[in-house]
This record gives sequence, structure tokens and C-alpha cells, in this order.
Amino acid sequence: MSLRLFIHGLESNNQGTKAVYFRKNFPGMLTPNFPGPLQERMAKLQAILTGQSDILLVGSSFGGLMASIFTMDHEARVRRLILLAPAINLMEFTPYRERKLSMPVTLYHGRQDEVISIEEVRKVARQVFSNLTFHAVDDDHYLHKTFETIEWGTLLS
Repeated sequence: MSLRLFIHGLESNNQGTKAVYFRKNFPGMLTPNFPGPLQERMAKLQAILTGQSDILLVGSSFGGLMASIFTMDHEARVRRLILLAPAINLMEFTPYRERKLSMPVTLYHGRQDEVISIEEVRKVARQVFSNLTFHAVDDDHYLHKTFETIEWGTLLS
């Protein structure tokens, strides 16, 4: 069975709405807490996923940036990437923009997102994800209206 892991956003933690939802509805899904700067968070993510393959990563906002970077560095080990308003428009992702990922990537982004620009994300996503399903939804950065309506059972199977 695939290893499923959720990576929360910058200002969130593993007690946030999304992490709690995944623990409740997908027992066994990992929802670690990632404090600190990006380098520290990435080191923790690497440690958790050492020796693992067939990974399903869900990343929200800054967690989407982390999931994307991890996948760029370990493409063969990740089966699917699910990104929620990912911060792949940030400077930290620039070194990866010349590369392409071929595994399925499903991305949800709110048209009313005032934290991360949907247009910037769409541009970067189309550039780096060759197998992309992009959902522009009528929602904000946190995807309050959309999150629980996503077909998680299908995406995480």
C-alpha cells in the first residue's frame, strides 16, 4: 500500500483543519508537524520518507512547495502529487523550474486566493508538471468551500 503524507502550510501545523480531516478519514495517513524554516522542514521530510517509495504526497500552500521540491529530488519514489494552492511561485522553487515531472499532479487553486497568485502558480505548474490536472475553483487560499468536496478517496488510492 502507498504511503500517504500531508504537508501543512507555513502558518499552520498538524492540528489544522486539513490535517485533522486526513487523520479522521484516512487512518494511517501521516500528518507530521513541520516547524521552522524551509531547510529544516525539508530535512525533517527527508528523514520521515527515507527508504520509502510509492508515496502519495498532499501539500497545502508552503507544504505544496515542499512536496514539489521533494518530488523533484526523488521523482521515482513519488507516485502522485496533490497540491492545494501550492507556493511554487516562490523564489525557493526557481532552481526547479527548468525541470519536468511526469507523474500525475492534481492541483486545486482558488480564484479568490489573495495569498498566492493563481496565475503565477498556473504558469509555473504548466511549465514543470507534464501530467497536470489543474482545478481553478471558486474559493479562497484555504479552499474552505472546496477541500471536503475533493474526491480524496480516488486521489489517495
